[in-house]
Amino acid sequence: MKPPKPTSRPDKVSLWRYLKLFRKDLLSAQPQRLYRAWMAEFRTPFFRSYMINQPELVETVLKQRPDDFPKSGRISEGLRPLLGDSVFLTNGETWKRQRRIIDPAFEGGRLKDTFPAMLEAAQACVTRLKGQAGQVIECEEVTSHAAADVIFRTLFSVPIEHEVAAQVFEKFRAYQRQQPLLNLAAFIPVPKWVPRLHARNTRRNAQDIRALISGLIAERADLIATGQAPDDLATKIMTTPDPETGHCFGTQEMVDQVAIFFLAGHETSASALAWTLYLMALYPEWQEKLSAEADTLNDPSFSAVSRVKLSRDVFREALRLYPPVPMMVREATCPEQFRGRDIPKGAQIVISPWHLHRQERLWDRPDDFDPTRWSTENGKTCQRHAYIPFSAGPRVCTGAGFAMVEGPLLLSMLLRNFRFELVEDRTPVPVAHLTVRSKDGIWLRVVER
Repeated sequence: MKPPKPTSRPDKVSLWRYLKLFRKDLLSAQPQRLYRAWMAEFRTPFFRSYMINQPELVETVLKQRPDDFPKSGRISEGLRPLLGDSVFLTNGETWKRQRRIIDPAFEGGRLKDTFPAMLEAAQACVTRLKGQAGQVIECEEVTSHAAADVIFRTLFSVPIEHEVAAQVFEKFRAYQRQQPLLNLAAFIPVPKWVPRLHARNTRRNAQDIRALISGLIAERADLIATGQAPDDLATKIMTTPDPETGHCFGTQEMVDQVAIFFLAGHETSASALAWTLYLMALYPEWQEKLSAEADTLNDPSFSAVSRVKLSRDVFREALRLYPPVPMMVREATCPEQFRGRDIPKGAQIVISPWHLHRQERLWDRPDDFDPTRWSTENGKTCQRHAYIPFSAGPRVCTGAGFAMVEGPLLLSMLLRNFRFELVEDRTPVPVAHLTVRSKDGIWLRVVER
């Protein structure tokens, strides 16, 4: 049985039909031919966009000339109420300054420092699940809770049960259900002075989340001032000056960054881990291999991370099949020519990890689940040129290394303690909201080992 994949739309549909499909789910709104095309053009009365699905073009946009293809301002519109001017949305010098301050907190040595907090979150997740053993559970709720716990423990040294952390988590769940990553309004060019309309609930949830984060940051600033702050990610980021200007983040800018750490670090990890658990139930032979490997976690030190190789390969394969961020949009700042086609200035350039990771001309058996592919020549080549779950180039996700420790660790801890089994007639259907989630949740039976 192959892992579930959305049904593609017919090649030719009317604009009205396409817009309806797009609004419902941007993955199933795309035609099957995109899994083979190197490039595709979309024209509507409102916008023109180009999807690039050829590694050389992706490399040009993300790695070789990123300043010529900044993040599209239109895409940020839906997320700005929550994320403000976070590193996820900014471009140019502002973005470069933000990365100079943030990146040191996620360097290799710091990952070792955050490992105990990740391990505590994984153990807490196991304890919570023991109360549900023998039941059918919705996995995205479990993984969201666990990933949020990791973020709060590593950022602010508090567990998810902390009163403010729990409120942020609940508000954020409501926000992500209401707000898609890409919406049609984002593609329709309107002047900047035109007010952007956001649902009242979306605005209110964003304001509430930001107010709660502001309180945590003010509290941390007081602890830093008195020399009592814990040595966690929040302290590191708040006390790191920009090496070029000597300035640290101000309060509002820090709120913006914490909001994106929470969005990127919790939402994407939760999506990836939930799909991985489903794949383990679908392929129980792999589940047993990972459970046996997880016995190395008897030694709960950072060195254990290097010993869960199968878990890492399985997690990497889940990120290939279900990349949490399915599409990224850049904007051409000057006229271009791609594959002999003229690209006008201002055109939207869509890079789709979803389609690139399943590109039929590149990958062997692209729709199959095969964690052994990473040791094959085809897998190694594709990993270098056609695998971008964390983006690529200067804008590669700051937390990519963090995620590749967190995901395999949580997966190993869960499979060491539990077996996950399929539930009849509950095959998940991938759809794109803020991240790639299942249309009606991912339901599995959890059995204690």
